[in-house]
Amino acid sequence: MNMDMFEQQGEEQKMQEAPLATRMRPTSLHTFVGQEHLIGEGRVLRKAIESGKIPSMLLWGPPGSGKPTLAFIIANTTGAHFSPISAVSANVNDLRRIIEEAKGRRQMNLQQTILFIDEIHRFNKTQQDAVLPFVEDGTITLIGATTENPSFEVTSPLLSRCRVLPLKPLTEDEINVIITRALRDGLRGLGELNVEMAPEALSHLITLSNNDARVALNTLEMAVVNTPPDANGKRYITLPTIEDALQHRALPYDKDGEQHYDIISALHKSMRGSDPDASLYWLARMLEAGEDPLYIARRLVRFASEDVGMADPQALVITMAAQQAVHFIGLPEGNLALAEAVVYLATAPKSNSLYEAYSRAQKEVKQGPSESVPLHLRNPVTPLMKDMDYGKGYKYAHDYPGHFVEQQNLPESLQDKKYYTPSDQGYEKQVITRLKAWWQKKKPEETEQSG
Repeated sequence: MNMDMFEQQGEEQKMQEAPLATRMRPTSLHTFVGQEHLIGEGRVLRKAIESGKIPSMLLWGPPGSGKPTLAFIIANTTGAHFSPISAVSANVNDLRRIIEEAKGRRQMNLQQTILFIDEIHRFNKTQQDAVLPFVEDGTITLIGATTENPSFEVTSPLLSRCRVLPLKPLTEDEINVIITRALRDGLRGLGELNVEMAPEALSHLITLSNNDARVALNTLEMAVVNTPPDANGKRYITLPTIEDALQHRALPYDKDGEQHYDIISALHKSMRGSDPDASLYWLARMLEAGEDPLYIARRLVRFASEDVGMADPQALVITMAAQQAVHFIGLPEGNLALAEAVVYLATAPKSNSLYEAYSRAQKEVKQGPSESVPLHLRNPVTPLMKDMDYGKGYKYAHDYPGHFVEQQNLPESLQDKKYYTPSDQGYEKQVITRLKAWWQKKKPEETEQSG
């Protein structure tokens, strides 16, 4: 009895000395913040928890999105024994020990065992294979957590026996809720320290936490602990206090206001002006102020088509690769992928001929009549269509020298229209040469742009 009391006191002391993020870890679905698409009323994971029938699963999401916490809540809510390990430090012997203990509980009709493997992507094939038979026969319920795509990091046999549940990054509103709770909680949080935060300090902390609740809470704790109380016993957290704790200066930037639009405009125009240095500066201004990197990536994709276009078709490939890189590895590593795309776009040959061509075609479609497709371009998919001359007279380009044959591809009323006029920049020089070689037989007046 005394030993139990001492052990309890030791656990309480250990919890008091734990970081704020650990102390504030939710213990029930009621207090868990975020992931409503999984644990909201009627959602797949909530229904599984409420029924007590938990499948083996892989929680895939960014750091600080609540993967270990959610795994603990699942075990706590269903009454299962929770056996957590980290793939960074655990080995096969640790797995065998947990599995043997799980077998014992199962034989005695005691608790189901949930084996939680944090960072499961760090386990090699042998380690993953070690748990496979016991996941399959139900000795354990596996919950793995990973920041990496399970399709690439988890073996196919194990992956096929688990449900993959993607977790979303916490929103700024959700981070705000978590911080506010910590400031008010007098038992596990900072409620007894009489903390008050300046609005700009709170905003900066939320933005620079990068959707990571752990970063937000531990930074908050550092700021509060290092702020002495004033004469009235209040600890007032200012913007410089949060800057010091984060080691990141707050930049003048409003993601929903004028700064947002001014700086993205400056980035766009610097790239259009072929100035890689200015382009990098404005990119850094946005990223370091906490702008959503995927917003920037979307703007770069637009620029690749609008301002570079056919002068360098590779620009679109580069920008889409940058978007995928940011989505895959996040920040800060993804900053370099965006920087590479920005420099590529700034130094690429420029042409808006594609943008202008589509604008002319778009105007024609919106303002002109909806012309019928010429019969020879229609596909005669039924005998009746063939009898009506669908496809009659169509010339198959591959049957002709150079895989080109001249024929009318526009409706009759638009046969002289030209929408696309290549520039003399970059790849479009080749396009001009190719088009001239193909259409050199056309009359001079037919090669002039009209409309």
